[in-house]
Amino acid sequence: MIAELIAPRERFDVLCTVEIENTFESLHAHVDLDGKIAIEVGDEVLVHGDEVTVPYGEKLVLRRLATVTRANWLDKAWTRLLARLEFTELYEVSFSSGRKL
Repeated sequence: MIAELIAPRERFDVLCTVEIENTFESLHAHVDLDGKIAIEVGDEVLVHGDEVTVPYGEKLVLRRLATVTRANWLDKAWTRLLARLEFTELYEVSFSSGRKL
């Protein structure tokens, strides 16, 4: 891609801890990268490995390899622009009587 020639991206692999919980109290998946790596605007994190299914009522903690792709200046600008445009969607207002016709 032309953007990659203009502003190349840095990629590196890092180990991470993946915590997945599917309980009444919480339904979440968190990824903690080793080495306290800060993820910034436009950065991408791809966690490698097989698909994971956690049955209801259980919690699972895994160690996996992840690839971090740092955003270049073009990616950061594009992400910020899109974020501002998508934020305006929150302003959508609907007026209805609440009655079914």
